[in-house]
Order: sequence, then structure tokens, then C-alpha cells
Amino acid sequence: MKPGEELIFLPLGGSGEIGMNVNLYGCQGKWIMCDLGMTFADPSLPGVELVLPDLRFIEERRDDLLGVILTHGHEDHIGAIPYLAAELGVPLYATPFTAGLIRRKLEDEGLSSEVKLHVIPMGGEVELGPFKARFVALAHSIPEGNALVIDTPYGRLFHTGDWKLDDRPLLGDPASAAELTAIGANGGKGTLALIGDSTNVFNAEASGSEGDVFDGLMKLVKSRTRGRVVVTTFASNATRLHTIGEVAKATGRKLVIAGRSLERIIQVAKATGYLTDFPDSISWEAAATARPETLLIVVTGTQGEPQAALARIADGSHPSIRLEAGDLVVYSSKQIPGNELAIGRVQNALAARGIEIIGDRQAHVHVSGHPGRPELEAMYGWIRPQIAVPVHGERRHMEEHARLARSVGVPEAIVPVNGAAIRLAPGKPKVLSHEVHGRLVLDGDVILPADGATMAMRRKLGYAGLIVVTLVVDKRGQLAAEPRVIARGVPVEEDEESFLADACDAAAETFGKIGLKDKRRLEDEVKVAVRRVARQWTGKKPPTEVQLISL
Repeated sequence: MKPGEELIFLPLGGSGEIGMNVNLYGCQGKWIMCDLGMTFADPSLPGVELVLPDLRFIEERRDDLLGVILTHGHEDHIGAIPYLAAELGVPLYATPFTAGLIRRKLEDEGLSSEVKLHVIPMGGEVELGPFKARFVALAHSIPEGNALVIDTPYGRLFHTGDWKLDDRPLLGDPASAAELTAIGANGGKGTLALIGDSTNVFNAEASGSEGDVFDGLMKLVKSRTRGRVVVTTFASNATRLHTIGEVAKATGRKLVIAGRSLERIIQVAKATGYLTDFPDSISWEAAATARPETLLIVVTGTQGEPQAALARIADGSHPSIRLEAGDLVVYSSKQIPGNELAIGRVQNALAARGIEIIGDRQAHVHVSGHPGRPELEAMYGWIRPQIAVPVHGERRHMEEHARLARSVGVPEAIVPVNGAAIRLAPGKPKVLSHEVHGRLVLDGDVILPADGATMAMRRKLGYAGLIVVTLVVDKRGQLAAEPRVIARGVPVEEDEESFLADACDAAAETFGKIGLKDKRRLEDEVKVAVRRVARQWTGKKPPTEVQLISL
């Protein structure tokens, strides 16, 4: 499809899911993209860590794509850039801190010269064809969280990005209620649509202030007169790092940083004017000989990642940092659904060594970066859009967000799905078509379809194992030896010899019936026969491969 004299919204990721945000706006034959994110794989994609959006729709129309505008630096908004941006071949636009993170990613992949990155000052504007986008600072859990005010020939859009309200922000200067009200009024012309974050729509209370987290961490750390205090938080949460640094200074504890992603965020933040008074950290070696009660250690690994610093500390494999009974680990983070088992493994390993664990249920050590219901209601009161378009949530979040918008007087609300081309103007919002979308996986260094043959086979192998049957045939077309069967991952280890013997007999019997007249049929029938034996033994039908070798 090609947008005509109309304004179209088309998400390719982030609608019906939390993560992998990619949103397209189309007008007068041209498109812009807001964000290019990724998400993390779940157990249904064995061997894969990263999931990327399928951009075939816009790749086929790249001549009409004018640019990619990035709202902020979280991975679910910029993480796909190193893998997909070069293929799009259009410029990127980001504010300084976000651009700093993107630049590091491009350098790591050797793409600095291939992808053009424009740094836009906070509050700056980007004009691309019929679109004029202005960055508007909003509070979030990373510096330079931005909404986008997008003016078009068909009206004003307010694309919130990720946001919250914070009456005690410790980093940045978010837009005030008066400024947001003026944006919504638009000089009397009003706002056509608000495209907004749905993550915390079920939270009856506001998300809370980072200033309150400072108070909570201060109280907790000051109360510890002995032992090390370890704080784990999301590496990207530079605001939280600022808070922890202030707590370290106020309590006289020496700061220790453990985690490469933490070090990178600190470097980029300092280079772009943030964390300028962040205390110097001491080395791991110095921490190993320091008195425990003098240390405040910041580590990666909030979600139980096995290679992160906290997991390695918990299992005793970290090269320098050791914890003992009486030490404290503080989870200054939330638990992302799906990570419960991984987090539990790390926490159980810590608990087994007598290490105390405190999270946000025991103390006020974390606040979300997304708006609860009171904040959403306030934003709608300021922006006063004609249309609400919930995004950044699972379907249940987005439907509830639409109900909330209608309850506060928004005339229209439409809930998108990935791939839905929605005409926002002229006329009432309407789904015009459903376009190609989907998921790709980064499997090692290769990008593949998440629903393709490779991942389907890998799931089968993980579920049932693999059987390989080898048939060696002499020049007379007869078996030169007994068939050989190899089983890997098939649950027959208690009586494997008997199983293999039955499988060999089935293969030999099938060969005797069919012979070499039709090799394709022979291979298929041997597979069926051997899988039938496997089903009788195990209740499963493992993938089976047949090799024919002629002497």
C-alpha cells in the first residue's frame, strides 16, 4: 500500500506485546518510522537470544521511507538498529544520549560509515516531507525519554514513547503540565490522536518518583552497619545509577561497578552531560581487600541472566567479587514476566549462602518508568486528543487503555495490532488493511524467520531428539551390513541397546520389502518404520533422517 491524501498509522512491532517497538506513519506517499526495537527470546525459540521485527513491508517501500526517529535509548526501542538499519538505508534521528548509545552499537558492528546518524538537541525538530516532528522531554527510567509531537497536513499527533510523571526527577527536565496543555491545544486546532504507552494501565496508583527511591535506598543502606550492600538494577537506568551514586556519597561507601553494560551507560551518560558528579568507583581488586561495610556494589543481572555479574557472584564464579553471610543484595528493579525461574535460581543461590535479599515488596527501592492510571488520565486531560491509539502493551493492556480513554472523554479509540494499517484522517479511524509483519530471530550471526523451518526443526529436536539411520548398499543393491541407527536426545537411555536393535530390524525389514527401485520411497518408508518403533518405546516421534550409502 502507498499512503495517499490521508494519514496512516501502521505498527510493525509493539502492538499486542511489550517490546520490539516499530511504528510507521504514512502521508502523501511517504513514511516515517518511530523507533526500531527488539525483544528477548522466550523458551519457544531455543538457542536464540534476540528477536527482531520483520520489516519486509517497509523494506519493499524504502524509497518512500524518509527516516527513523528514536524516542529514547532502551533496547526495545533501538536494539534492532545494528541489524536492520543499514538495510533500510535512511538517516536516524535521536537526541544526544540516545545517539551516543546508538553510535556505540553501530561502531561495534562496523556500520558507522553505512548508517547516517543525526543528533538532534533536546526540544529540537526534524522536518521530513509532510511530517514535522518535535522532541518533547518526558520523565522515564533513562535520560532523554521523549514524546514526539508530529504535525502533518491532517492534524497533530502526540506519540508518547515511554513515559511517566515525576514530581522529583533527579535527571532531566520533563515538560510541565502547562507545556503539555499548550501542545494539546495546538493554537486552537487541537490534537488529532494520542498514540500512547499502555504498560501500566492496570496500576491504580501513579508510578512514583525517583526521588522517593533515593529516600528508600538511603534509609536501607544507612541501616546496614555491617556487610556489603549490592544493588542490582537495569543497566540502562542511568537515573537509578545517579540515585545510587548519591546514596554512596551520602553514606560514605565506596562504589564498585560490575557489568560491562553498566560501564558503557556511565561512559555515554558522562559524555553527554549526565552523571557529571557521579562518584569514582574502585576496582574489583581493591574491593576484594576493603572492609565489607565500606562497599556499595552495583551489578547487572536483575533478570537472572546467567552471564551477568550477579549470577556469577551468586554461584561463586565471579573473578573478584565474593559475598558472605550477612551481606545484602537489593533488587532495585521489577521482575519481567517470563524471568521468574531464572531470577529464582540466582536468589536461591544467594539465600543458600546466608545472603539477605530485599526487593520492591520489602522496601521502596524501585519505581516504574511507565504511567499508571492517574498519569494516563492526567495526560489525556492535557493533550485532549480526538482519537486514542493504545500501543506498547499486550492486548489486555491496550483494550483497557482504550476503555480508560473513552471514560475520560476521548471521542474515538482504536486498538491496533501489528501489521494493521489504520487511517487516522480524514474521517473516523478505520483499519484499511493488514500488511506483512512478523518476527525474525538472531541465531548466532544469522537472521532467520522465527516461524521458519530452522526454528521449527529446532523445537522438534528439543522436544523429541533425533534419530539417524544409515543404510550401506553394495553393488548388487543389497544391504552390505546391518542398518546402523544413532539416537540423540531420545528418552531410551535405560535400555538403549534393545531400542536400537528394534529400530535396526524395522529398517532392514522395510529395505527388504522395497529395495532400491525407488530411493525416495525407501527413505520415506524407513523413516516411518523407525519412528513407529520410537513411538512404541517412548510415546514420541523424533525427527528421523535416513542416509543411503552406495559402495
